[in-house]
Amino acid sequence: MYGFASTIQGTSFGEALAHTLELLQEEGFGVLSDIDVQATMKAKLGVDMRGYRILGACHPQLAHKALLAELDIGLLLPCNVIVREIADHEVLVGFLDPQVMAGLVGGAGVKAVADEAEQRLRRVCTNLSGHTAPV
Repeated sequence: MYGFASTIQGTSFGEALAHTLELLQEEGFGVLSDIDVQATMKAKLGVDMRGYRILGACHPQLAHKALLAELDIGLLLPCNVIVREIADHEVLVGFLDPQVMAGLVGGAGVKAVADEAEQRLRRVCTNLSGHTAPV
């Protein structure tokens, strides 16, 4: 497994996205990038699909600690979060597990940062629906 996710029932894609952004902010994450996959696929390929966003979430203090521990860690940053519509009023929010990053790099400094980032992201995930599941 390379991540974990929550499935939210009874909410719109827009509401789930807004709630995810709010919870990320409460945990100290900002969003550096926001890729609207649905709009891009429509504009570039003429393909219709359900809502799908890729958020590049960054916690500045944790990113700084990671860069101090391993300067090339920028290849693996920021933490990706997806918000994707499964069906009407059903949205999955998935999180890349920071331990994947730590496993690729190794080292105690990166592991400590990954541990803290994972705790924060798992709280966001749990607060979205009350449970998490692997993806």
